[in-house]
Amino acid sequence: MKKIEAVIKLSKLDEVQCALGEIGIDGMTVCEVKGFARQNRHTETYRGSEYTVDFLPKIKIDLVVMDESAEQVVKIIIKSSKNGKDGDDKVFISDVEEVRCALAI
Repeated sequence: MKKIEAVIKLSKLDEVQCALGEIGIDGMTVCEVKGFARQNRHTETYRGSEYTVDFLPKIKIDLVVMDESAEQVVKIIIKSSKNGKDGDDKVFISDVEEVRCALAI
């Protein structure tokens, strides 16, 4: 099994979710995160005060898939989250040795 972690733009979540749903992926964990990489820092004004924005809001998606599905899932995430700018998406893939579920007894 593979764990896929993807960091994407907020505006691309629905598109990624729908694209994954089309191939039968219907479960994932989604978190709001902030980060920066190649995007330039910029200044904004809030209530008359100027401040520098270092971190941009993003969405992090975590999902675990079977080995044979991993490459297809990664391609779909990249294709559906891309908008042609630096920092569009980052996808991390790692091996999962074991999965345990807590069941109510």
